[in-house]
Amino acid sequence: MEDRQRTRRPGGRSARVNAAVHQAVTDLVGERGYGSFTVGDVADRAGVADSSIYRRWGNLETLLTDVALTRLNARSPMPDTGSLAGDLRTYAAAVAREITGPDGLAVLRLTMALTSSGQQGLQARDDFLGERRRQLQSMLDRAQERGENPPDALAVLDHIMAPMYIRVLFGADPLTPDYINSLVDRLL
Repeated sequence: MEDRQRTRRPGGRSARVNAAVHQAVTDLVGERGYGSFTVGDVADRAGVADSSIYRRWGNLETLLTDVALTRLNARSPMPDTGSLAGDLRTYAAAVAREITGPDGLAVLRLTMALTSSGQQGLQARDDFLGERRRQLQSMLDRAQERGENPPDALAVLDHIMAPMYIRVLFGADPLTPDYINSLVDRLL
């Protein structure tokens, strides 16, 4: 009898379960809001046993944090258009597509709710903001190397990202390309 070594396959059952559970959480947050469902509800929606969720995540808060961080930090590489203005416009447009996409509002609401749910939620917020700053800093460093005079990462968050998040969270005016470009122009 031949000894076979078991190998993990990316995209196998584990990845399918993870994706199904993450989508179930996002759907439930969108339909019911934060705090209005249980691990059992997530398991039913995802088509998995709740023991699978407890085994992977331990509890609902850890799962919710994982969903928020995964969805918010799953970013494409930072743009490199050759100019800071072009990079900022491209980046802001990508963020606008993400937060106005099918799950964008639910994920933003989940992230906001987690920040008031104790230390784990605050850590999720800090991780998210840290990743955003890291992404932005790489773009700003490239601009500096090209001889441009970039603002700091916090200014980009304050003047471009925050107004977009506020519009989406409060259902205000849409994030049109003209509006996004005006945010970049005002900052620069």
